[in-house]
Amino acid sequence: MGRVKTARIHPAGERPPAPRRRLGTGSWLAGREKLGLRERKKARLRQEIIDTALRLFRKWGYEKTRIDDIVQSLEISQPTFFRYFPSKDAVLGEVGRRGFACITDHLRSELSSEATTAEHLRRMYQELARHAEADRPLWQAVVLSGAMDPVRSPNMRERKECALGLLREILAQGQNRGEVSRAFPVEHLAEFMEGLYNTLVRQWAVDLTGPHKLSERVSSAVEFFLRGARP
Repeated sequence: MGRVKTARIHPAGERPPAPRRRLGTGSWLAGREKLGLRERKKARLRQEIIDTALRLFRKWGYEKTRIDDIVQSLEISQPTFFRYFPSKDAVLGEVGRRGFACITDHLRSELSSEATTAEHLRRMYQELARHAEADRPLWQAVVLSGAMDPVRSPNMRERKECALGLLREILAQGQNRGEVSRAFPVEHLAEFMEGLYNTLVRQWAVDLTGPHKLSERVSSAVEFFLRGARP
């Protein structure tokens, strides 16, 4: 027979002790949910800062937009802004990362398709030029801030190298098919093409050589490169 449990008799007026609550999964999950909500709010505010800053860059220009303008538009304090970004330039770092992601996506798309080297380069650089032309004020801000310049923004070096690696792969395939000269290493050829494109974007963004259509200049640059790279 099992042990018989006896009820404990408490003196009159004395309350029995409250039963102990076992710490179950409910409180743990609630804590995680609260933490997740906090992180989502922080991510949402960070994105709002980026979106507001880019809107003002487009409206007034990068150099004329102050951090005061950004925080007043969002109705937040400067310390709040600085918890997310150390400077106005840092906001454009996000645009720089997206820019390299766009280039990388185009390069991977070209690598997965059947085409000649000339077709790959013409199609890819025209698409990039059209993408930039659709938002010139923003790309002017990117150029002025150096957001995609790996010298001024060292955290962009890895992203640039990834894009260059894919371009080298396209050119190496061209060499294997006899479409691209083997007189130069693919590393040099990729740097030449990338340098041509970046120079044109910088000149177009800040009008160093007068108003011109980026896609037309890029088309000429690609043809110039292809002629020089012929076997």
